[in-house]
Amino acid sequence: MRFSHYPFSAMGSPCELQFYAENEVVAQKVAQKIISDIKRLECKYSRYRSDSFLSKINQVAALGGSLSIDEETAGLLNYAQTCYALSDGLFDITSGILRQAWQFDTLVLPDDKIIQSLLKKIGWQKLQVENSILSFLQAEMELDFGGIVKEYAADRASILCLNAGILHGIINLGGDIKIIGAHPDGKPWRVGIQHPRDKTKIWKVVKLKRGALASSGDYERCMVIDGVRYGHILNPKTGYPVRHLAAVSVVADLCVVAGSAATIAILKEKEGEKWLKSLGLQNYTFPQF
Repeated sequence: MRFSHYPFSAMGSPCELQFYAENEVVAQKVAQKIISDIKRLECKYSRYRSDSFLSKINQVAALGGSLSIDEETAGLLNYAQTCYALSDGLFDITSGILRQAWQFDTLVLPDDKIIQSLLKKIGWQKLQVENSILSFLQAEMELDFGGIVKEYAADRASILCLNAGILHGIINLGGDIKIIGAHPDGKPWRVGIQHPRDKTKIWKVVKLKRGALASSGDYERCMVIDGVRYGHILNPKTGYPVRHLAAVSVVADLCVVAGSAATIAILKEKEGEKWLKSLGLQNYTFPQF
């Protein structure tokens, strides 16, 4: 059995596939199929591409209209609705519009009047999905699948591997990890979690034979003003960055569950660790300081 390693870039992140295959021909064929599927999802749901389906959705959202959606998009929206309910409205994919106020490369705090005006355009309850039709009940809204799609892509990649007979490997999409299966000798994969305050250090090493690990934190995009750190994870009810937890990593069967649980825990602030414990999910939390 041959070990293969394929680094690539997707969804704005460095990614890699590591797995054992019968031979190099099989490995390349499987890797190509996986990378093509990840690129497909990136093209479909990227907010940075004017030709993406998400951009088409947001053009309709801006007008307060309706459009037909496919089964895959309906599934992602259904999962987003579940996250919204589990988080008491804190995980809300309509809240990405707050980016218009928060520019983390400027080192300037936004005007509160701008934030308050944007809050009026946020709210999952202002969406309606019925019979494959997505409707926006208010104009000037916007969706962002950023908290779901990369993790969903990792889960899909593992299924593509298993369907191709690849039983041992690991998928890493910018730190969102999905295990295909342990090494052939049964040894676990060693997954390093980046230190949220020092990019040169590994904070934790987690050994996994199955499942997934995903992380969320204030270190990806942030600014420090007068000694106060403002991270990119924003409370959709206040429009301001959350406090308390700097980083959360969660282990779950599915990467999309691990990722959303990590983000919800951070959004819940002081209640985050208690909420994770209630779910029974293995997790690692790093407090702000």
